[in-house]
Amino acid sequence: MSKVTAVKEAVKETLVGHQEPSLELLSAQTKARFNTYATKDPETGEAYLGVDQFIDAVAPPNEDYHKIKREQYSILFQVADRKRQGKVTLADWGSFETLLNKPDAEYEIAFRLFDVERLGKVKYDDFHKLYELNKGPDSIPFDWECEWAKLYIGSKAKRHSMDYQQFSQMLRGLQGERIRQAFQLFDKDGDGYIEPDDFERIIRETSEHKLSDHLLENLHTLCNISQGTKISYANVRAFQNMIREMDLVEAIIRRACARSKDGKITKAEFLNVAAKTTRFSLFTPMEADILFHFASLGEPSGRIGLRDFAKVLDPSWRYRGELDEARLPAAAKSAGQNFLSSALESAYGFGLGSMAGAFGAFMVYPIDLVKTRLQNQRGADPGQRLYKNSLDCFRKVIRNEGFRGLYSGVLPQLVGVAPEKAIKLTVNDLARNFFANKDGKIWWGHEVISGGTAGACQVVFTNPLEIVKIRLQVQGEVAKSVEGAPKRSAMWIVRNLGLVGLYKGASACLLRDVPFSAIYFPTYSHLKKDVFGESSTKKLGVLQLLTAGAIAGMPAAYLTTPCDVIKTRLQVEARKGDTTYTGLRHAAKTIWKEEGFRAFFRGGPARIMRSSPQFGFTLAAYEVLQNAIPYPGGEKELSMQAAAATTLKEKSVESPFARSRNALKILLDMDEHFGRTTLGPNEKGWKTLPGWMSGADKA
Repeated sequence: MSKVTAVKEAVKETLVGHQEPSLELLSAQTKARFNTYATKDPETGEAYLGVDQFIDAVAPPNEDYHKIKREQYSILFQVADRKRQGKVTLADWGSFETLLNKPDAEYEIAFRLFDVERLGKVKYDDFHKLYELNKGPDSIPFDWECEWAKLYIGSKAKRHSMDYQQFSQMLRGLQGERIRQAFQLFDKDGDGYIEPDDFERIIRETSEHKLSDHLLENLHTLCNISQGTKISYANVRAFQNMIREMDLVEAIIRRACARSKDGKITKAEFLNVAAKTTRFSLFTPMEADILFHFASLGEPSGRIGLRDFAKVLDPSWRYRGELDEARLPAAAKSAGQNFLSSALESAYGFGLGSMAGAFGAFMVYPIDLVKTRLQNQRGADPGQRLYKNSLDCFRKVIRNEGFRGLYSGVLPQLVGVAPEKAIKLTVNDLARNFFANKDGKIWWGHEVISGGTAGACQVVFTNPLEIVKIRLQVQGEVAKSVEGAPKRSAMWIVRNLGLVGLYKGASACLLRDVPFSAIYFPTYSHLKKDVFGESSTKKLGVLQLLTAGAIAGMPAAYLTTPCDVIKTRLQVEARKGDTTYTGLRHAAKTIWKEEGFRAFFRGGPARIMRSSPQFGFTLAAYEVLQNAIPYPGGEKELSMQAAAATTLKEKSVESPFARSRNALKILLDMDEHFGRTTLGPNEKGWKTLPGWMSGADKA
């Protein structure tokens, strides 16, 4: 639609109105919302909404009303009650919801409220009287005879009414003029400075409904951005400009933080991205100073992240005390609470890790079986070997043992992978946290040590698991080559080996798992940060995590293949005629002497094909499980104040709630008391002009 057409349609609607929506055409959702709160007239049986029922229907259901009071939503009742009968019918409600869905609903609601005669224009006398009736008794006075007001409504001798476009533009600039007049009122000696307490009062009366509690609590600290103890008009204007452009500021901050490696930015980085994002350098150095001053309270490093900015830019950010209580450190809790919380969280992590690890192991188990069969082949002559390569082994297993043969020994693998993954991940995290500095950074050498320590600890569970699994995996080929060979169960193998036997080859297992984890974890961490750009403000997707895990597993798996070959030879049950190894060194020497150097890398490609996707599948499954089964009381279960750490926008709610609240914010730019003025004993609401019927008057 062209601008000319849009203007014509707007003028036409303003002058001649618009056709009422047919009750038959109202959506089921609109009717259901109305019927949920409506009551019936005992005489006519007609359903309608009174003031209280209307507020129930439009007030956000989860709002705490500590800034915009619940009774202030009665202002909107005057707009919905088109016939001023003190009730809103289904037709009225449908029309009101249609109005709320318009792109400029907030300004049009304000216009209709002050268009007393419903003629498509706002008369100055009506507007001024309603303003005086509804402003707070102790509000900072506003001079409607000022030069600014005359530019919109004319001088006293030449007043004129305002159409919708003029009225909405006047409202757009009203808050700034209120702040200017208030500053002049408190600047008694005319030096261009006011006291911090006066500045706080100005902002609370003009902008409290749009600002976060963190910002409101620290308004008096604005004087700290300069050397003095007072606040200049330049400070006030810069503050107002910053809060008026919150949406643009948020967009710039998100872009700047996404480009930063650690998810944090400096003032210079903010201004640099702002200059590139906007066509003109929109923000002054003082405006950036003010933004960073309030965002960095309690974070004096100079580099601050999205969570810190959320405290300033998100109006829904709650009181700091309540937020701190919601995130109370474990040290501040009682010993019993601390222990129970830690135990439950550990059990949660262990459970998800177990399921994810089992899933990853199951998906790649056939590859692991092929790898074991290849590594167990003896002899230097290829003609003596049962399998030529990985693909040949895969085909022969299916032909000789069936598809189920690919999963021989899978049960102990699934049972044992849970504690193995839990110990490996937990120890690595603990070691990294121990070595990390205050900023969370860690030297690469400490990353290697942390990974190696995790690999060493996991051997407690890995070695028994591996030896049982390997013997189950190779007994299928034994059954085909040795007639009458008995088939053993996992429990028989455990009983036969005993506790000491279960740790046969543990030195080789250590030799494999320590370097594997020492290579894997640092590589995985740097791939996430340096290649995929993970930061405190950028969470990687499942595909990115899967790819990072798979790539990190490739060098770790292949470079540790010789250790895995030795471990396999030590742990497998030697058959008649096979070489028996007495220890780690003997196995290494014998393999080199009898089979050559290449024997140490048998099954290397299979190890890569197994380890890489296994870690990828495990991490992907873990991410999905975390989202599907969030930890009670964890990040996904936190209240709105804690959720502000990850988002700057208010919680999205379905119309009519969000647009109703936003419409009130426009009206409260005139005075924070609108809708809270006293009507009579124990009554609060919107004061109307004499003769203007309202729900309260009718009652």
